[in-house]
Amino acid sequence: MAKANNIKLFSFDTPQMRAFHLTWVAFFVCFFAWFACAPLMPVIKGEFHLSISQIADINIAAVAITILVRLLVGPLCDRFGPRKTYTGLLAIGAIPVLGVAMAQSYESFLLFRLGIGAVGASFVITQYHTSVMFGPRVVGTANAAAAGWGNSGGGVAQATMPLLMGAVIMLGVSETMGWRVALLVPGVLMLVMAVVYWKFTQDCPEGNYAALRAAGTPFEASGKGGMASFIEACRNYRAWLLFVTYGACFGIELFIHNVAAVYYVDHFKLSLKEAGMAAGSFGLLALFSRALGGWLSDKAASKGSLNSRVNLLFILMVGEGLGLLWFSQTASVALAIVAMLAFGMCTHMACGATYALVPFVNRKALGGVAGIVGAGGNVGAVLAGFLMKGTGDVRQTLFILGGAVLAASVCAIGVRFGAAPAETPAPAAA
Repeated sequence: MAKANNIKLFSFDTPQMRAFHLTWVAFFVCFFAWFACAPLMPVIKGEFHLSISQIADINIAAVAITILVRLLVGPLCDRFGPRKTYTGLLAIGAIPVLGVAMAQSYESFLLFRLGIGAVGASFVITQYHTSVMFGPRVVGTANAAAAGWGNSGGGVAQATMPLLMGAVIMLGVSETMGWRVALLVPGVLMLVMAVVYWKFTQDCPEGNYAALRAAGTPFEASGKGGMASFIEACRNYRAWLLFVTYGACFGIELFIHNVAAVYYVDHFKLSLKEAGMAAGSFGLLALFSRALGGWLSDKAASKGSLNSRVNLLFILMVGEGLGLLWFSQTASVALAIVAMLAFGMCTHMACGATYALVPFVNRKALGGVAGIVGAGGNVGAVLAGFLMKGTGDVRQTLFILGGAVLAASVCAIGVRFGAAPAETPAPAAA
C-alpha cells in the first residue's frame, strides 16, 4: 500500500487516516496533560509559597527533559515503529502525570513536573507517523493539521483546568484537594489512549515494522534506525538550522503556555478563570493556524519550488518576532490579548511551516531529523526560562525574546535547497 496523496478527513477506513486521527488525538491528550498544571500555578504558587525563581525552575523542568526524550523517540520510531513508541510513551508518561497530584512540597512537585515533560516528545512521534503515511503533495498539511489539532490540547488545558478545579471544589472539597483531583484526569486519559493507539494503528501503509522486517518487505524507513538514524541526521546541517528555527517558534509557544496565566494575573490583575481563558486563546489558535502554515507551505511548493517553503517560514518568523515585541509593550489587557493572538498566529504557522520541511531533509533518517528539530523547540523554551529567571520580569523577557526570534529567522534562509522539485523529497545533504 502506498502513501496517501490526499486527506479524506471524515474517513477512518484506511491505515493512513486512522493514524492521522489517532495520532492527533493522542497528541492532544499528551499536551493537555503536559500543560494541565500551568493554569493552576497561581493556586499552587500560594500553597507551596513559591518565589518567581522557583516558578521559573518549574517551567524549565517542564520542558527540559523533553529535549532528551525527543532526541530518543525519533530514532526509536525508526527502529521500533511509531505504534510501539507512542503506546510506551503514553503508558509510562501517565505515571508522573498522576504523581504530580500527590506532591506535598516544592521539591516533589518539581520532580514530577520534570517527569511530565517527557510526554512533550509525543509531538515527534505524531510528525513521524503522518510523515510516513502521507505523500509529498499533502505531507505538510497532514503534519501541520495533526500537530495543530493536538497542540490545541495545551490551550484547552489552560481554559478548562480552572473550570474543572472549580467543579471539584463545588462538590465540597478544599481548594488544596481540588487542584489535585483535577490533575488526575489527564493521567487517566493517557492510559486509555495508550490502549486505543496500540489496538487501532499500524506503523506505515505497508504494515508494522517488525513484521515487515521479518518478512524482508522493503519500506521507506527501512534503515537500521536507533543510533544510526540519529548520527546520519546529525550530519545534516539543515536539521540543525531547523533546530534553531523551531526553538524560536515552538520554544516561544511553550514559554507562553507556561507563563501566560501568571502574567495576566500579576500584570493585569485578572482572576484565575479570566487569566485561564485569555491564556487558553493562545493555545486554541493551534486548531487552525498551525494547519494553515503547513497548507500554505504545500501550496507555495506546488506553485514554486521546495525553497518556496523556506521563504514562507522566514516571513512567518519575522512576523512572530515583531508581534512579540508589540505584546511585550502593551499596557492594557485588551491590547495584550490582541497582540498575543497576532504573534500567536505567526508562531503556530511557523511551527507548521517548519515541519512541512522536515520530511524533505533526509528520508532515511526521518526519525533522527524529526527528533533533532523537535528537541530544538524545547531548547528554546528552556533558554527562555533561564532568561526569565535572570531578568526576574516576564515583560522584559518577552521583549528580549522578540529580538531573538528576529535574529533566528536568518536560519530559515540558510535551509535553502538545491534545484529539487517541489513534489519530490530532497536527498540527504552532504
